[in-house]
Amino acid sequence: MSHLISEKKKEIFLTHAGSATNTGSIEGQIALLTADINHISNHLRTNKKDFSSNRGLMKKVGRRKRLLQYLSRTNLASYRALIEKLGLRK
Repeated sequence: MSHLISEKKKEIFLTHAGSATNTGSIEGQIALLTADINHISNHLRTNKKDFSSNRGLMKKVGRRKRLLQYLSRTNLASYRALIEKLGLRK
């Protein structure tokens, strides 16, 4: 199972960061956090009382928010392209 997770991460970094090994790019980190957030949100729809997962979700949302703020300050064009590609901030 971890092999599939590793392949999914490589795919996310390949599409958003330009390389599967470029794991430090802000765009790749935001895309990975978005995938994690979507996964946990789906889990919480069926398991409403899973409060530890809810806390983890809030931490990931906060981290993504901080990274998005950093990206908007440093590279506005890349920020706008990324939120359009990920479907954030409609």
